Amino acid sequence: MDVDLIFKIAAVGILVAVLNQVLSRAGREEQAMMTTLAGLVVVLMMVVREIADLFDLVKTLFHL
Repeated sequence: MDVDLIFKIAAVGILVAVLNQVLSRAGREEQAMMTTLAGLVVVLMMVVREIADLFDLVKTLFHL
């Protein structure tokens, strides 16, 4: 696992947090929630890709 993944997740989190605050203060709570959900989906896709790579590595390691 690279440190780059942690930095990418942190960057997405910071960006989503800022957008959420800006949209909430502008009275756009629905868009703020959708932005938060979109950020969550992006991070989950990055994590799922890494987990799939981990499973492939374990499968190769044990010759399954």
